[in-house]
Amino acid sequence: MTKVIIGVDPHKLSATIEVIDRHEKRLGSGRFGTDQAGYTAMRTYAKNWPDRIWAIEGSNGAGRPLAQRLLEAGEHVVDVPAKLAARVRLFDTGHNRKTDARDAHSIAVVAVRTKTLRVLRADGELEALRMLCDRRDELTRLRVQTVNRLQRLLAELVPGTTKKDLTALQAKAILASVRPRDIAGKTRRKIAADELADLIAVEKKMTKATAELKALVKARGSRLMDLHGVGPVVAARTLADVGDIARFANRNRFASWNGTAPLDASSGEQNRHRLSRAGNRRMNHMIHIAAISQIRLDTEGRAYYRRKLSAGKTKLEALRCLKRRISDALYRQLLADAERAALATAPDSAGTGPGGHCGASQESSAVDLPPHIDTSDQPLPGPAQLTLQPPSTGRKAPPRKAPQTTG
Repeated sequence: MTKVIIGVDPHKLSATIEVIDRHEKRLGSGRFGTDQAGYTAMRTYAKNWPDRIWAIEGSNGAGRPLAQRLLEAGEHVVDVPAKLAARVRLFDTGHNRKTDARDAHSIAVVAVRTKTLRVLRADGELEALRMLCDRRDELTRLRVQTVNRLQRLLAELVPGTTKKDLTALQAKAILASVRPRDIAGKTRRKIAADELADLIAVEKKMTKATAELKALVKARGSRLMDLHGVGPVVAARTLADVGDIARFANRNRFASWNGTAPLDASSGEQNRHRLSRAGNRRMNHMIHIAAISQIRLDTEGRAYYRRKLSAGKTKLEALRCLKRRISDALYRQLLADAERAALATAPDSAGTGPGGHCGASQESSAVDLPPHIDTSDQPLPGPAQLTLQPPSTGRKAPPRKAPQTTG
């Protein structure tokens, strides 16, 4: 029995699959529910091909529950980026029609043609870290909404006292100074008191979630929090979204993934780059938080930021340069952590880190790049060299005579 690829187009309530071989020949297909009965039926159907690989689109999104169930069952699962599946569907027959069956087919074809897809592994700690990070993000959004509602009520109770960064203690002090006598004012104050209670409760949950994230980051042996501006939330999100750092060949690939590498926008003799809006935006936001923290504190990152301003860059351009430096620092630290973990599990292994990277430094900061690396934040190659040769005359030019001098 030859190895087959099972392409999966996952949804919340159903999953459409297509089975193809290495020659992209269709062997089977089906649509199954995501409940226990549907999952069992899909697994039973897949047993017709003992040597199989599951290719799931969006294993960090809609396909995560199914991918985790398959990993726990001991299945071999790879992650297929949605962009690659869209490209296959675009160049396939059918006028780019998007259906669940065509999506499953394009996902399977990507898995056949691409040898560098990310192989998923069961990691309970990492999955717990992802869930806690998502929970912390939800609490943060809930706090912002609660503060906005409380700001509106306080502005109506005490006009002109709106604060930009309102805290629970400040809101409590403002409410204590207000004693309305009319029914509308009393109702408004009562609602504001309820919102204040909700704010205090949310902040307590956020504090607890942050402590749990810090404990999990330390339990994994990561030293990301040693970097300036990288706290438990940034470190946890980095570990959760990156997963295996070996899937990035170098720091430039990592920067392109997190959106800190600019895009080449050169044309003709003009060499320029522009801001990249691509990449993992959550990770880009974490790097932005680290950069702002470094600028506010007396750190090497702040000195680097000021040097960029002195060199004529705008504040946004200097901030982007600092974010790129922080991205490189995160990459080096992740490599060092992975190498240290590999040495702990296999002490006799050679001094080669994940992905063949040798000699990763154990210490890292946002601005400690080696001297031979330019301070530019662009990892892309420069303009192409001129390939047009000057027209040949068919004979060598006579050597120039040295000018004669008279004295």
